[in-house]
Amino acid sequence: MNPDQAVVNMSTKNKLIEIAKLFSKLGSISFGGPAAHIAMMEDEIVSKRKWISKQHFLDLIGATNLIPGPNSTEMTMHFGYERAGWKGLFVAGICFILPAVAITGIFAWLYVEYGHLPNVKPFIYGIKPAVISIIIMAAYKLGKKALKSFELGFLGAVTLIACLLGLNEIAALFLCGFLGLFLFMIKHRKDSLNSYLPLTFLTSVPLKVGSLKVFLIFLKVGAILYGSGYVLFAFLDAELVSNNLLTRQELIDAVAFGQFTPGPVLSTATFIGWQLHGFWGALVATIGIFLPSFIFVGILNPLVPKMRKNKAIASFLDAVNIAAVAVILVVCFEMGKETLSDWRMSIIAIASLIAVFVFKKLNSAYIVVLSAIAGYLLSLV
Repeated sequence: MNPDQAVVNMSTKNKLIEIAKLFSKLGSISFGGPAAHIAMMEDEIVSKRKWISKQHFLDLIGATNLIPGPNSTEMTMHFGYERAGWKGLFVAGICFILPAVAITGIFAWLYVEYGHLPNVKPFIYGIKPAVISIIIMAAYKLGKKALKSFELGFLGAVTLIACLLGLNEIAALFLCGFLGLFLFMIKHRKDSLNSYLPLTFLTSVPLKVGSLKVFLIFLKVGAILYGSGYVLFAFLDAELVSNNLLTRQELIDAVAFGQFTPGPVLSTATFIGWQLHGFWGALVATIGIFLPSFIFVGILNPLVPKMRKNKAIASFLDAVNIAAVAVILVVCFEMGKETLSDWRMSIIAIASLIAVFVFKKLNSAYIVVLSAIAGYLLSLV
């Protein structure tokens, strides 16, 4: 090896170590959702380390909205790619995901071992209505951003009604996206359409619930997940609850435990995978849900400048985003019917809803903890 090559290798190694340290730290302390995660990254990467410019940072935020997957996690992958190529992409993504996955795995094991004992049930009892309030707040924030026109509002309302009438949530999401694209084509009939359409459906495989089945379910969801990490629960409701592989109560509990962990909310896949098929289920669910993001970021990073200017893609994504809000609201409605069964839960739900809208900067983990305590105390009444 010549001296110049040795210097390059050492430089790459140092960059990878730097990336690993930074994103391991962020993955361990980044509570508060994607917006909070991205704010921390801006401070660390743009302000402190000056790895990229402010403008390029904003460009990458825009790019994450063009592909499926968790936005803040994909941002880490973009930064890693910009800093150290493909190796940096994988190191950044894995280091950001790993702390949340490890913590969630511990919670999943504890839930399986102790979650159904009487002394734990009162705490979980209080968490259920708080989770619904947290997701409603997420839908509200997404809705403000997604509702850009009357046409999008109409598409969202149609999606909401269709889902309430029984249309599969995933089908509704993508039908709405293609309707948005169709409306765009009508408005721009004279324009040539050179569009990229994202990966949509992977064929459902009628397998027994095992590692392969769990992997395929979460790979499918990870490949089509637009809008927000909270859309994950709508997808899993369609994939697992509707097919009697998981109860809606177990899904609600998984959402609740996901609020305790830092990092991406998609680490909840680890928790659900454990419920379905133990340790190996947790492992393959985690790999399945995040694998598409690594692939999409790696392939599309060089294409970002062209894709961001494509109005056809923008119209598809705008429609998908407003549909995602409708799907989240439908899932909240279904969860509420099952969860708000007595006055105690109703009180916690109302208090939680007030808290998330009045104290907007309050970390959702605190709301979950306080609701768990309230559930225990009210169960004594």
